[in-house]
Amino acid sequence: MTTAEVGQKTEEEKVKSKPLAGELLYFGGTSWETMGRRGTATGNCCLQLVSAPSCHCVALDIQGRCYTWGRNEKGQLGHGDMLQRNLSTMLLTSHSCSVWELGLRYKIVKAGSRRNHIVVVTDDNKSFSFGWNKHGQLGSGSLKNEIEASPVPCLLSQATDVFCGADFTV
Repeated sequence: MTTAEVGQKTEEEKVKSKPLAGELLYFGGTSWETMGRRGTATGNCCLQLVSAPSCHCVALDIQGRCYTWGRNEKGQLGHGDMLQRNLSTMLLTSHSCSVWELGLRYKIVKAGSRRNHIVVVTDDNKSFSFGWNKHGQLGSGSLKNEIEASPVPCLLSQATDVFCGADFTV
C-alpha cells in the first residue's frame, strides 16, 4: 500500500467514526403544526433509527431514548392513551405500579413498527411492545384481541433485533 493509499484510508475511517447530524423531516397527511406552518418543533438530538410504517413514527436517539408520534387509535405510540400526537414525544410509561421513563431506565437500541403496534429492544436484550394485540403480535403471551397502550414486557428473553409485520413480529 502506498503512503497516499494509507492516508486515504485513514481519512475514510475518520469520516465513518464521526456521528451523523442533520434534520428529520416528515410531512404528508399530518397537521399544519407538524408541517412547519405554525411554528416548528425544536430539539437537539442525534437519531439512530427512524421507522414510519403507516400513520405513526418511532425514532430512537443515540442516547437510547424512544420518541413516537402520529395516529394512536390502537395505543401504538405507547404513551398509555389513545391520543394522536402531532409532534415527537419521548416515551414515558408506568409499569408494575412505578413510574419510569422507558428511554432513560433502559437504553432502546432497536425498534420495529407496523400500522398498529411497536416493539422495542433494549441494550440488555429485553423487549417491550405496545399497540393492538389482534393476533398475539405483541409477544406478551396473550392471544386476546386487546389494546396495550403502555409498553408490556415481551416473553422473549435475549432479544437482539426486531421486525414487525402487519399482524406479526419477528
